[in-house]
Amino acid sequence: MASGKVSTRRAVPELLAHGQALIAAGLPEAVDTLLQPYLQGGTAPIPLWKLKMIAARRQGRLEEAVAIQKMIVDTVPGDLPAHYDLAELLLASGDFERGWREYRYRYDLAHTKILTRHIQKPRWNGQPIPGKTLFIHDEQGFGDTFQFLRLVERAAERCAGPVLLEVNAEAYPFACRAYPHLTVSKRGQLPPAFDFHAELMSLPASLGLRLEDLPGSIPYLQADPERGRHWEKRLNTLLGAQRPRVALVWAGRPTHPNDAHRSMSLQDFAPLAATGIPFVGLQKGPAAQQRAPKGLKVLRLDEEIQSFEDTAAILEQMDVLISVDSSPIHLAGALGRPAWVLLPFEAEWRWMAQREDTPWYPTHRLYRQERRGDWTVPVARIVADLNALATRSNGSDNRR
Repeated sequence: MASGKVSTRRAVPELLAHGQALIAAGLPEAVDTLLQPYLQGGTAPIPLWKLKMIAARRQGRLEEAVAIQKMIVDTVPGDLPAHYDLAELLLASGDFERGWREYRYRYDLAHTKILTRHIQKPRWNGQPIPGKTLFIHDEQGFGDTFQFLRLVERAAERCAGPVLLEVNAEAYPFACRAYPHLTVSKRGQLPPAFDFHAELMSLPASLGLRLEDLPGSIPYLQADPERGRHWEKRLNTLLGAQRPRVALVWAGRPTHPNDAHRSMSLQDFAPLAATGIPFVGLQKGPAAQQRAPKGLKVLRLDEEIQSFEDTAAILEQMDVLISVDSSPIHLAGALGRPAWVLLPFEAEWRWMAQREDTPWYPTHRLYRQERRGDWTVPVARIVADLNALATRSNGSDNRR
C-alpha cells in the first residue's frame, strides 16, 4: 500500500495540507470524502493512510483505525511514532498483549525524546532476578503514577529481589504508606545502587498485564489519617449533615496535549444547579478562578488544598467526585472512592472505547460525549444520576 500513482504522489502535499486543515477544524468526515478517490484502489502513499486513520479515530471508528495503523506499521516498521499510535489504539480496544509492547515507543516521539531517562543499567523484562536489585521509577503525570502504582507489589513478587521505588514528590507519601517494606525515594534524589531498572508504565509489558488482571486489589493507596481528621472536621463545619457530598473538578492541567478537548468550563456545569446540591470545588490552577453560573453553589477549597494529601483526605469524605479526565480521578480510583468521569468524544486510551465503566477502577462511571465538543448530553445524564443519588441519600443514612 506504500506505492501509488505518480499523479497521487504529486498531489500528496496539497491533500495533506487540506486534510490536516479539516481535522483542525473538527471536520474528520470531510477527510473521508477528500481521500476516497485516492484510497479506493487500496494503494496510496502512507501519509494519506495516516490522515485516513486520524479521521477514522476522530469519528470513533476504532476497529477501522486499528486496521489502518497495523498496515502502516507493517509497511514502515522503522516509523517509531506509528508504533506508539498503534499502541494507543490497541490499548483502547482492549488488545493489551500487543498494545503494551508497542507502548514502549512512547519516548521515540519528537516531543518526548527529551523526557527519556538514560540509565546505564539493563531494563527489566519481567524475569526473576533473585539477589539483584530492581529500580522502578515513575514517569509522566501525577495521574499516571497514581494509576500504575498498583503494579509495584506484583513486580516485587516477580523479580524476587530487593526493589527501590522512586516517585514524584506529590506521590511520595502515598507510596510510602502503600509500600512500607520497600525503599521509596523522591524523584531527583540519588538512588542506592541497583542492577535493573523499569519505568512505572513499562511494568504492564514486563508483567504481561492482561485485561482480566484488572483492577487488582482496590484500594491500593490510603489517605493520611491525620489529614483525614482535619478535613472531616472542616467539612462537617462547612456542610453539616448535607448529603450527598459531591466534589467537582472541571479542568485538567492546561499544558496537557489534549486539554482543549478534555477540560470543561465551570459554565458547562450550569445544569447541576437544578439539583440544589452544594458542590465541593477541588479545582486547582488558573481554572479555579472561573465564575460559577447562576444558582450553582461551589465551595471553593483551592486555597486550602496544599497537596494531593489534602485532596485524598477530602475524597474520603465525599460520596462521589465529578470530574473531567484529570489526576484526581486516578487518585479517587486508587483510594477506592466513587467518581463520575466526563470524557471527550475521543478519550484517552486508558478509558477504552464505548464503555460506561472502566476495568481500572470499579468505583468509577464514565460519561462520554456523543458529539465532539458537546458536553450537554453527559452533563444531563449526571444531573439525572445526581438526583437519584440525592433521593437515595435522603432516604438512608448509609454512605454510598
